[in-house]
Amino acid sequence: MEGEVDGLVPEDPGRRRRVHGMLKLYYGLNNEGKDPEQSESLDPCDINGPHFDPEVYLNKLRRERSLAELMDEETCMVKQIRSLDSDMQTLVYENYNKFISATDTIRKMKNDFKKMEDEMDCLSANMAAITDFSARISGTLQDQHAQITKLSGVHTLLRKLQFLFELPARLNKCLELQAYAQAVSSHRRARCVLQQYSHLPSFKGIQDDCHAIMDKLAQELRQKFRDGGSSAKDLSECVELLLQLDEPAEELCDKFLSHARSRLESDLQSLEAEIRPYSSTSSVKDASARRQSTAAAGSPSDTSPKMSSLPSPNTDILEFIDRGCNEFVSSLCLVITSYQELFINHAQTGELASKNIPQMANGKLHAFVDDLAVRYFSIVERRIQEEKGVGDNSLLVRALDRFHRRLQAVAKLLPGSAVPNQGTEIVIRAATERVKQYLSALQSFYMDSLTDVRQALATPRLSVGASVTGGGTHLGGPVSSRDAPTSLPELLSSLSASILNQIKSVLASVHLFTAKDITFSNKPYFKGEFCSQGVRESLVVSFIRFVCHSSRQFCESGGDKGGSTPPALLLLLSRLCLDYETSTISYILTLTDEQFLVQHHSPVTPVTTLCAEAREAAQKLLNHYVKVQGLIISQMLRKSVETRDWVNTIEPRNVRAVMKRVVEDTTSIDVQVGLLYEEGVRKAHSSDSSKRTFSVYSSSRQQARYAASYTPRYCNNLILYIVLLINVCILFTCSAPMDTNLLSNIHKLFSERIDIFSSVEFNKVSVMTGIIKISLKTFLECVRLRTFGRYGLQQIQVDCHYLQMYLWRFVSDENLVHFLLDEIVGSSAHRCLDPAPMEQSVIEVICERG
Repeated sequence: MEGEVDGLVPEDPGRRRRVHGMLKLYYGLNNEGKDPEQSESLDPCDINGPHFDPEVYLNKLRRERSLAELMDEETCMVKQIRSLDSDMQTLVYENYNKFISATDTIRKMKNDFKKMEDEMDCLSANMAAITDFSARISGTLQDQHAQITKLSGVHTLLRKLQFLFELPARLNKCLELQAYAQAVSSHRRARCVLQQYSHLPSFKGIQDDCHAIMDKLAQELRQKFRDGGSSAKDLSECVELLLQLDEPAEELCDKFLSHARSRLESDLQSLEAEIRPYSSTSSVKDASARRQSTAAAGSPSDTSPKMSSLPSPNTDILEFIDRGCNEFVSSLCLVITSYQELFINHAQTGELASKNIPQMANGKLHAFVDDLAVRYFSIVERRIQEEKGVGDNSLLVRALDRFHRRLQAVAKLLPGSAVPNQGTEIVIRAATERVKQYLSALQSFYMDSLTDVRQALATPRLSVGASVTGGGTHLGGPVSSRDAPTSLPELLSSLSASILNQIKSVLASVHLFTAKDITFSNKPYFKGEFCSQGVRESLVVSFIRFVCHSSRQFCESGGDKGGSTPPALLLLLSRLCLDYETSTISYILTLTDEQFLVQHHSPVTPVTTLCAEAREAAQKLLNHYVKVQGLIISQMLRKSVETRDWVNTIEPRNVRAVMKRVVEDTTSIDVQVGLLYEEGVRKAHSSDSSKRTFSVYSSSRQQARYAASYTPRYCNNLILYIVLLINVCILFTCSAPMDTNLLSNIHKLFSERIDIFSSVEFNKVSVMTGIIKISLKTFLECVRLRTFGRYGLQQIQVDCHYLQMYLWRFVSDENLVHFLLDEIVGSSAHRCLDPAPMEQSVIEVICERG
């Protein structure tokens, strides 16, 4: 019972683990493989310890636990004992079976080894018998062995001598049958023996005959090599035989490459013959004249980019590249392969191995291939340059792809050659040149579109009203009453849409260079740089900048009327550039980046920079438009003032026609600007804006009224400011009549300066304000240069009141118009010999009747 209690294991582990624990316990080992007494407790109440005392353990249980707990403890211990007995029985049974199986195995092995021992004894007896029999045979044949060996040597020598004596006849026979390889092989087999026994007269004669025959054979091989009419296989065999005949390897390399050069140069000449030379100067002039006549008659109906017509070559680019690859490149690869097999990869033996022929031959091959490749690439580039049409890229892209593919074969055959890199540079240059052609085509298309717009603006049937300068042509089509835009917004929309469609068409054509089935498109040296710098920067960004730059150039024309550029074109281009700044540029660049998967590894132009350039161009165009329209109206006002005798004029009864024309033109410009720009913000108008009156000395008496609108300027010179204040105070305290001129000048010093040619905002009110400021300022300066009589002053009053009735509604602040007109009337009164102003009621009657 105690032994079984000592072997009790915890109940938590599984059955297999308990069995292993019992096995270790049987051998006196714990879990670490040591004596269990070293780690077990000395507690007499430890049921698993070696010092367990049952009496102490039972007394402790009786003291510490109740009857129910004692019964439970007894039940648990009985279960553990039974489980331990079962495990012990299982362990004993399993080990018993294993011991029985091991005993059977040992008995079987003993029987097998007994049988093997008998067989080894039998083998040993047989080997001894064989050894004895072999010894007896050797003893019997020992006397005849030396004789047999001697006879065998004599027979071999006789066969060699027979071969040597028959060698000249055999060589002659091979020479007659042109079996050069067999002749060289036979001579190489006998050459060493003949050289060794050349001191014997018979062998000397054979050697001389063989040398004469082989010299004749070498001469025939050289002649065959020089003729060059044999095939590549025969030529390779000829070179190999000459090398075996100790011909100089360098000379053979040169002859082999010279023969190959003649054939390859014939291929190059046939390719060069297919390239049609560029047309003469007269042909170019005729093409230019045809292009000008076509532009005068109208743009072609298609929307593809326009290019000058150039003579087309005999064959298309794909057929040309195919022929070059199939003839020249294939022949070059065959020459490289044959040359390498003969001089580089061929195993050299004997004296040839010490001459380092492969290194010498490899250098000559590289120079040979590079020289011919330069000529071939020159021809290919000349043919590519003839591809000037930008309609379809498919043939050019396929041709470049095939060209690039075939050059990879040269790279594999001739590692380290510069030919593949040079071919890749040609592909890159061709793609870059294609992008430049598309850029030039886009620029030409844009300029032709502007020409069509100008023609549409000059169409007489279009007025400045609802259809003001709104005619034109569809870009790429002639002007017709059915398909032409009927208003300025339609013309702008047509121009913008045609340019955008053209950009999309160009991007679709250029996208063929990056197709997945094109080998060079996936190369890092092509795709990243081509998409980023080629397409995005050199094509799209350059065209956007060209649009902005060419638009700004319309602002550089001189003249009183703004040059020959129609003002409506300036307005339209300003709106076009503004639309580019707000949305079009971002859309085009996003489309480009998505379509070409542009990776911005290298620096690219930010969208914000292009938008800033477009906005700057739009601002400059709009400012120039204001200036041109203001100068046109100013010219009318200037002539109306300069051509009239204001001293001797009659009493005014009507508003002058030029004032009515000014109002009409201003209204027309207002409608024109409103077609493309929003209204803008105006200041609140007073209820009597259209009935504002002007007195002769309003400039001095109404300074308090305008002080709110035009605040005093800051004076940098404080002393001057104080002196002027003192003078004003003296004037107001003096009992004498005040000098109105002095008061007016003082008021101008402290009034806000009106910037006539300031930048305008992108809205109709700001544009009209700028035009009216220029016009009225010109009117004021012209009035200041004239002298007026009584009726001249009254006429100015009538004209200014008429202008005030209509112009105030066009500007952002009506006080501006009031101030300038007030200045005009005041300046007229200051320069009047007899300042007798007209009654306001009479002025209103004249203006309402006019």
